[in-house]
Amino acid sequence: MFIGRKAELKVLEETYEKKGFQMTIVYGRRRIGKSTLITEFMRDKKASYYMASQSSLEDNVRKWSVQFIEDIIPEMQGVQFQELSTFFQFVARICKDEKIILALDEIPYIAETESSFLSQFQSVIDTILVKTNIYLIICGSAISFMEKEVMSEKSPLFGRRTNQIFLKPFDYLESAQFVPHYTNEEKAIVYGVTGGVAKYLTLFDDSLSLDQNLINNFFTSSGYLYEEPRNLLMQEFRNVHTYNTVIEVMASGANKFNEISDKAHISTASLTYIINNLITVGIVSKVYCMTDIKNKRKIQYRITDGMYNFWYRFVLNGRSSIEFHKGDVYYNAYVKKNLHDFMGDIFENMCQYYLMMQSLNGHIPYMITQVGKWWGVGHDHIPTDIDVVGIDEMGKKAILGECKFRNSLLDQAVYDDLMRKKGLINKKYQEVLFIYFSLSGFSQGVLEGYDKKEVKLVTLDDLYKVT
Repeated sequence: MFIGRKAELKVLEETYEKKGFQMTIVYGRRRIGKSTLITEFMRDKKASYYMASQSSLEDNVRKWSVQFIEDIIPEMQGVQFQELSTFFQFVARICKDEKIILALDEIPYIAETESSFLSQFQSVIDTILVKTNIYLIICGSAISFMEKEVMSEKSPLFGRRTNQIFLKPFDYLESAQFVPHYTNEEKAIVYGVTGGVAKYLTLFDDSLSLDQNLINNFFTSSGYLYEEPRNLLMQEFRNVHTYNTVIEVMASGANKFNEISDKAHISTASLTYIINNLITVGIVSKVYCMTDIKNKRKIQYRITDGMYNFWYRFVLNGRSSIEFHKGDVYYNAYVKKNLHDFMGDIFENMCQYYLMMQSLNGHIPYMITQVGKWWGVGHDHIPTDIDVVGIDEMGKKAILGECKFRNSLLDQAVYDDLMRKKGLINKKYQEVLFIYFSLSGFSQGVLEGYDKKEVKLVTLDDLYKVT
């Protein structure tokens, strides 16, 4: 069953309906669902899909031509080409004015093997394909390569594309559709440990318990996700050990640039390069303090890929147990009791997304244009933070929120703590609403005593009712 991606399918369908040659570039991290999106779009249409191989240009052209003939004109099976322009001259003659989709997946495989490929492909587009009604879809997982070599002004293909789709992970609502029989708490945890990555979500079978799924995928030596981070790092980077060290240090709690540099024993120059690469592939994010974005001293770096975050926090330290086929014992003794703590930052991100959606859907009377987290020094001069800060920039209004992913009711102490943080953010914003987000609900005292005019109480179940 195909899930989500309605906006992306709409872009593809609308481009397909246009007359003449069109080209869409689809890119995004590995396992994100690019190939699945393309094949779903191609369903019931006249189309040919080719996955490039890491071999010579001649070999790829031969395989591509064989695939095209099998998909479009199977009666000509046995015919093949080895020269790019000759193959596309043949394609153009076959297609004539008919609308046909050609999809080339993992274009970096060819371009990195044959340096002249992109220039040759430009010539094919300009002299052959531009005269056809073909819809060309180019796809790639190497984000940096796609941005610099395929889409930038320096690329031979610059100016040829109709549009582009940067495929991102599913949000928590879309992720929930992969495990419809789970409770909302379980759905949230599945989202947290997969980061909304399509392939990882398909690994969870909601006919099994959440614990069993986590053990099967992460804590057995044959589990798909047991070696996944290291495999992906080896595909993306050469000096895997250095990248691994940086991620380990960040997973242990380091989030300031100099702190990461010191603990990883890496120069600041080298770390800048590594961090930028990790940001490009979506493993790490550069996080700014809300209402104090220009303050460089407050910049933090966090592992925002859920699978990496979970793996480096729990799986790495349990490898010996897992290799001794006791991963289930390790999980039940250590991991299970710490899942709620792991979900803290993820739940904050879910709540921030919820606030933005509530604003865009008109359920609160403020146009939130920025949402994030604030941290700094409290009125008592002790470091503190605010989990959710939503900003209505036009109206100079602010919404503050507190998030608790716990098996206990959010009580009066937590309620009062957020109220004491009034006035900490930039004074140019009027604080107009306070929202408390709780996994397990609220104490009787909070329910009976909160100010309904300026306070909103939101449960996890409410987050999954957003429309």
